[in-house]
Amino acid sequence: MSGRADRGTGGAADGSTVAAVEHESAAHSEAFIDNRSDHLTDSPPDRLSDSPPDDRVNILLVDDQPANLLALEAMLQGLGQNIIKAESGREALKWLLSHDFAVILLDVKMPEMDGFETAALIRQRDKSRHTPILFLTAADNTQTQAVRGYAVGAVDYLVKPVVPEFVRSKVAVFVELAKKREMLKRQAQLLAESEQSARELAETRAELVRELEHKNRELESFSYAVSHDLRAPLRRIDSFSRALQESQGDRLDDSGRKFLSRVREASQHMAQLIDDVLYLSKVTRAELREQEVDLSDLATAVLARLHEAAPERGIELKVRPGVVVTGDGQLLRIALENLLENAWKYTAKQPATRIEFGVTNASGDPTYFVRDNGAGFDMTYAARLFGPFQRLHPQHEFPGSGIGLATVQRIIHRHGGRVWAEGLVGQGATFYFTLGRARS
Repeated sequence: MSGRADRGTGGAADGSTVAAVEHESAAHSEAFIDNRSDHLTDSPPDRLSDSPPDDRVNILLVDDQPANLLALEAMLQGLGQNIIKAESGREALKWLLSHDFAVILLDVKMPEMDGFETAALIRQRDKSRHTPILFLTAADNTQTQAVRGYAVGAVDYLVKPVVPEFVRSKVAVFVELAKKREMLKRQAQLLAESEQSARELAETRAELVRELEHKNRELESFSYAVSHDLRAPLRRIDSFSRALQESQGDRLDDSGRKFLSRVREASQHMAQLIDDVLYLSKVTRAELREQEVDLSDLATAVLARLHEAAPERGIELKVRPGVVVTGDGQLLRIALENLLENAWKYTAKQPATRIEFGVTNASGDPTYFVRDNGAGFDMTYAARLFGPFQRLHPQHEFPGSGIGLATVQRIIHRHGGRVWAEGLVGQGATFYFTLGRARS
């Protein structure tokens, strides 16, 4: 720059200068930010907080002439980024201690510390080693100076006067690169966090699987205890009650014989409940064997067996033919038996029984159903239907243990489907189920 005394540029930049700058910055950084010289108050550090850090990047302008700094700032204002100005190499180094920059525009000829020395010190620090530097100079338009600039890490060497559009386009490239680099950094951080979350989730899942396996082993042990330890006393109660009834029945009055019969009924009912619990557990843990299953044939066979056991009942049966699915044949037979036997039981008091098995595609996927015109139920209590031992009708009206629909639900869930019911009191009920992908 004309009219300025040029100090020698042969002195090498060393670590002592960096240490001095860092020491001075650490001791006076707060005072430096709050009490900068008057000619720099137009771009105080708090400008950095005007927009989110992920939206704007920092551009550092270094020149010992305030007029040149203002010209550069006006030139780059249209980029919409944070523009920071420094009037010396030392001040520029202070800014670099606390901020990252997308690009640095650095004047070559400055007193105390020229642009080459400043660039060399910038390159000594890991944080700013790869920050792009554009050298600006109004003199020494020689290849030697340009080569020296490139040697200390400059990406370009521009001679004043410069074309504003040319400078702005170059700076815009580095601004965009900085934004892309920051975006990649954030994405890498998010990826690392996602990978950590995935590892933690996998560890949690593995722990849950181990706990589930442990619980299943405990359940098997409990099932064994139920099968052997609880059923044996019940058998003895029933056996002794029967022996007492047969050997001493003539000595008992009507009330005594009635009480003894109730003891036997209660023990037999308890034994049946235990068998149902074991059966439900077995259905839940049974291994799935996928195959083609003709539900129409199964429904026809079940209804024929039921009708054969009670031929006196007037009944209208309707089975849609050709309903073939993929699933475990044994489990699907159990599910369909429970639904059809349920319909048979709850239509027993109807003078004309109607039971239907079919399929609909109203929801887009095949939905199978069993419909009857029996006792029905209050939809207010529909959520209770599939719970073990949950009953909506008194035992004396419709006997049962309340385990059938719970068994149906578990079988359907194991096939990746769902099951639900609709009904009206006295007007019958319809049980729907879907079959997704079987789960072992």
